Amino acid sequence: MSNELYAVVGHPINHSKSPKIHSQFAQQTGEPIEYTAIQAPLDGFAVTVRQFFEGGGKGLNVTVPFKEQAWELADCRTARAEKAGAANTLYQNNESKLVADNTDGHGLARDLLSNHGVRLKGARILVLGSGGAVRGILSPMLEQHPASLTIANRTVAKAEALATLFADEAGTATLSACGFEEPDQPFDLIINGTSASLQGDLPPLCANVITADTVVYDMMYASHTTPFNQWALDNGAIHVFDGLGMLIEQAAESFQVWRGVRPETVTVIDAMRNG
Repeated sequence: MSNELYAVVGHPINHSKSPKIHSQFAQQTGEPIEYTAIQAPLDGFAVTVRQFFEGGGKGLNVTVPFKEQAWELADCRTARAEKAGAANTLYQNNESKLVADNTDGHGLARDLLSNHGVRLKGARILVLGSGGAVRGILSPMLEQHPASLTIANRTVAKAEALATLFADEAGTATLSACGFEEPDQPFDLIINGTSASLQGDLPPLCANVITADTVVYDMMYASHTTPFNQWALDNGAIHVFDGLGMLIEQAAESFQVWRGVRPETVTVIDAMRNG
């Protein structure tokens, strides 16, 4: 049986770990897939997607800067993609309709809960940023019934817009928005959804948000400690994690969406961390 084609699309794409991750999933599960990376022109995403599926492709992952375009391009969307306003997973259904899904938030929740043992129920959560990455994780975080979730952003109006958008999912949680400088009380979990820290541009947070018990999670990942996590360590945090586990868990969720099989992730995380 010949391999079925899958790929990740982005710009740039050379740095992507997705082909290595999915090849490990394929080896582990015995699923006959071939997974590559495609760099789409910045003005040619839709054409790239169409050509991929017309050429027999079965599924795509989508990374920056095309997640919003993937959402707009789809004929239909899963509920989690609909609310996220962005898609990282595409496939065609039985009627050859292009379906958009978003597995990012599921990947974050699974990494926190299963891999790191972080308790989210009843937790006080601070989320930094208001872009597509943050929008994709809010529903899965609220599903865990935290005590409160605060969205902090440089432009407060953008954070307030997200708080309004997700108010119907808050349940008993207190959902609020503010600027970066405003929170001055400790949180149980701080999630950095901004990418600026990789360029050394740290959000101007008050150090009082951190205690030794605070879990700090940077959705970015790097071969070294990310600048945001280093800031957290310098201010007393002990439990800091980067987004590699989230990357692998969202990939596993995409793999299950496509193939109906869930790969095991712990050994893949270890291999990618130490590879």
